[in-house]
Amino acid sequence: MAKIENNLQNIREKILAAKETVQAQQDVQIIAVTKQVDIARTQEAIAAGLVHLGENRPEGLHSKTAHVAGATWHFIGTLQTRKVKQVIQHIDYLHSLDRMSLAEEIEKRAERKVKCFVQANVSGEASKHGIATEEVIPFIQELEKFSKIEVVGLMTMAPHVEDAAEIRQVFQKLKKLQQEVAALQLPYAPCTELSMGMSNDYEIAVQEGATFVRIGTALVG
Repeated sequence: MAKIENNLQNIREKILAAKETVQAQQDVQIIAVTKQVDIARTQEAIAAGLVHLGENRPEGLHSKTAHVAGATWHFIGTLQTRKVKQVIQHIDYLHSLDRMSLAEEIEKRAERKVKCFVQANVSGEASKHGIATEEVIPFIQELEKFSKIEVVGLMTMAPHVEDAAEIRQVFQKLKKLQQEVAALQLPYAPCTELSMGMSNDYEIAVQEGATFVRIGTALVG
């Protein structure tokens, strides 16, 4: 298995090249998705200089947070309402806020404000979670009543296809939606961030404005 340090250098070079292609100015944070790897490999990620780590199951999150110091934790999977209490105190970011019942449970269980990405199903695929694009702004406006939720941005997953143009179109739509939310200047929803792009499509995501990319296979295995 390749050293994470080497993988990270390669990914950073590709991100820089992607930004230069379109003269993009945004900072891009790399989230190392550690859901498939063990604690030792996760510690290697921290040693390589990664700060942001992503998990998608409460069990994996707990096993890692107990043994890995110095990380900013992202929960990147679908979060069942009944499991909020197991997760919410251990994370810095939630990437999958997609329904009002989840927001209500976060408000009930969180001991501090949680940075949340609202998940949008831009591609419209039935297999994907997230809110339909036309419902995102009304949903965010309704979140005003919750003191424990800060909408820092939007998240989506592109279709797993070979057609780069199709992938790019999804990311472009999310960027446009993010700008529309930001323009509302809601104090609880600055919505300045874009969580989009994974191992197979992060370069396209960066070109279209991603500020967080979620990389597992290409980075940690």
